[in-house]
Amino acid sequence: MSESGSRVWARLRRHRMATWSIVVVACVGALCVAAPVIAPYDFDQIDLTSIREAPSIAHVMGTDDLGRDLFSRVLYGGRVSILIGLLAALIATGFGSMLGAVSGFYGGRVDAVLMRFTDVVYSIPTLPLLIVLASYTQAGAVSMAIAIGVLSWMTTARVVRGEVLKIRAMEYVEAARGLGATNVRIILRHVLPNAAGPIVVGATLAVGNAIILESSLSFLGLGVQPPTPTWGNMLMDAQATMSTQPWLSIFPGLAILVVVLAVNFLGDGLQDALDPRADRH
Repeated sequence: MSESGSRVWARLRRHRMATWSIVVVACVGALCVAAPVIAPYDFDQIDLTSIREAPSIAHVMGTDDLGRDLFSRVLYGGRVSILIGLLAALIATGFGSMLGAVSGFYGGRVDAVLMRFTDVVYSIPTLPLLIVLASYTQAGAVSMAIAIGVLSWMTTARVVRGEVLKIRAMEYVEAARGLGATNVRIILRHVLPNAAGPIVVGATLAVGNAIILESSLSFLGLGVQPPTPTWGNMLMDAQATMSTQPWLSIFPGLAILVVVLAVNFLGDGLQDALDPRADRH
């Protein structure tokens, strides 16, 4: 590990909530990835003799209205929900970073046009637009992630633009320009790597935001459709029995809460760890 990487890791370790969040995210991710191995039942295995059973030794999280094991469905649902969160964050961060970098680096009319475009997209309510799009398309995990990512890049673009406005005046950028480097090379090799801090933090927070959006759409019946489980459509299935069989909503809801909180705490920790001014305090 490089010296700068060691300093970042040391600062991150001082943020206890972020450190625990890394453990939580890693454990949940590992459990979901290993679902085919550790899940006691198939996620779509129906047992009409065990309908809506309370948590027990045989079914540690109980069963749903078709007798399917809830623990197995939470694990498999996490695979889909987390995948959507990661893919949507990758799309939003990649597009937002490039647009923000181009806007901040070139300035002038390019900056004005791109930022006004960002303002227009930002003014559109994300969830209602996703509802409209989902009602006209077949909602699969990949299409859902693309839709969320395409509508979630604006904050990253603004943050990266502000960072690039400072970076473009640095001596190493002027030196690269003086050596004949093209603008594209300067942006890719010098500007974006030095704006990595805000980009990484934005990507981390975008994961939690995407999981929340996917869960909201699935809860409304417009997300990934059954029998493929996600934490959101598991909540949709449980809404009619929340008062009589609370475990059907508690466990998928708790999974969403834990993962999103952990990701947000990790984002806060990364923001502090990647700030070079932190060593001065």
